[in-house]
Amino acid sequence: MTSPFGRFPETRLRRNRRHEWSRRLVRENQLTVNDLIWPLFIQPGKGLRTPITSLPGVDRLSIDLLVEEVGQGVALGIPVIAIFPATPSELKTAEAEEAINPDNLVCQAVRAIKQAHPGIGILCDVALDPYSSHGHDGLVRDGYVVNDETVELLCKQSVVQAEAGCDIIAPSDMMDGRIGAIRRALDAAGYENVQIMAYAAKYASAFYGPFREAVGSSGNLAGGDKKTYQMDPANTDEAIREVALDLAEGADMVMVKPGMPYLDIVHRIKTEFGAPTFAYQVSGEYAMLAAAAANGWLDRDKTMLESLLAFKRAGADGVLTYFAKEAARLLS
Repeated sequence: MTSPFGRFPETRLRRNRRHEWSRRLVRENQLTVNDLIWPLFIQPGKGLRTPITSLPGVDRLSIDLLVEEVGQGVALGIPVIAIFPATPSELKTAEAEEAINPDNLVCQAVRAIKQAHPGIGILCDVALDPYSSHGHDGLVRDGYVVNDETVELLCKQSVVQAEAGCDIIAPSDMMDGRIGAIRRALDAAGYENVQIMAYAAKYASAFYGPFREAVGSSGNLAGGDKKTYQMDPANTDEAIREVALDLAEGADMVMVKPGMPYLDIVHRIKTEFGAPTFAYQVSGEYAMLAAAAANGWLDRDKTMLESLLAFKRAGADGVLTYFAKEAARLLS
């Protein structure tokens, strides 16, 4: 058949899009519950659930309620949770000593979860910002975040968390050499099977604001920033160097943070190294989608799943996302 515009195409890509079953048949990427890591916030007390204003739908939970919440995640098939503490201000110090307290909030929570739900994986963040009075991820000397002293403390923090039952140590501090040092410390303490997921490409991003409110560190920085240790958002080659170093030092998995504004970084890292690669759909990303959906500007479920699928399409093996429970329900 011909038309005024010439012969109709013999190759019609729309044929495969005509039916729902056909679209499923040729689908290139798939999002499943196995791709989800669920970040959760803990606070002291009992029977407490505190809404986080800038993360609508996300709460700080006391450990008893956290254990119940994790049970819902287990029932939905979520494989891993990530724990972040809202440390009381009176326990925050310049030297962040609470980070290595074996009975701190994180360690208490890990033990309680492992007792109630031994089959779920637990990821613990390793950095000092939830415990420091200045809000930085490391120790500060003469106004500068020092590297090597910080790494020594991070090693102790990692061992303390492993002793509590943590399965994955996730250093988010961006200090040089910390992956190798933490690996050696874990191995020396008998925790050679504890995994390390390195925040390998963590950028000095403006998308972290709601998280800092959630853990109570937003006011501690007092107008400062983390640009001397987190990466410049303009750089991509530097991310490749960071990942190469972390993998060489013993990281089992690597992470890109933030997520969606850095899909090019996710893709490049996965293509370059072929290592397990994760993305963190950070608090600012969640807050934007949640706010737009609350105003009726976007369909919450559809945009949530589309955003998560984008990570898979870019090459991520999994995603840390505050949408994890909602997404798991829809995917189930």
